[in-house]
Amino acid sequence: MISGSVYALIAGFWGAAASLSAKLSLGADYLRDMCESGPGGWTRTPGGASACDWLHIPLRLLCGALLLACNGIMWTFFSKALRHCSSSASATVTTTASNFLSSAVLGRLIFGESHAALWWAGISLTLCGLLVLHGSVPETPPQEEDKKEK
Repeated sequence: MISGSVYALIAGFWGAAASLSAKLSLGADYLRDMCESGPGGWTRTPGGASACDWLHIPLRLLCGALLLACNGIMWTFFSKALRHCSSSASATVTTTASNFLSSAVLGRLIFGESHAALWWAGISLTLCGLLVLHGSVPETPPQEEDKKEK
């Protein structure tokens, strides 16, 4: 049986994949730039036009469909995390931390992005809070004395 924390980690990754898809489909001309930076010659048509002039449109539509699919998968795993975690706060914070870290890795790999020291300090504090949250023992409510007397 998979624990709720694993489901939350997976949900965070799929949320980051959805963000990546949104950036590719709605962002600046990332797809056109990637097409044009590809191997030379294959995108030129006999009339001198570039296939990249029109190819980015179906690629944007594909990334839009991936955005919807990744969000659906993310919500499925997040729902499973909520069901299997001891608290909704634990599932939410774990998913958020996983999403931040996955977004940083994907942004670095795909777009060459880097983050400032303040961003890393913030994610470190989030991870420390996550460790505190997962290390705490849930408090059980005291039983009512009235029920015991009757």
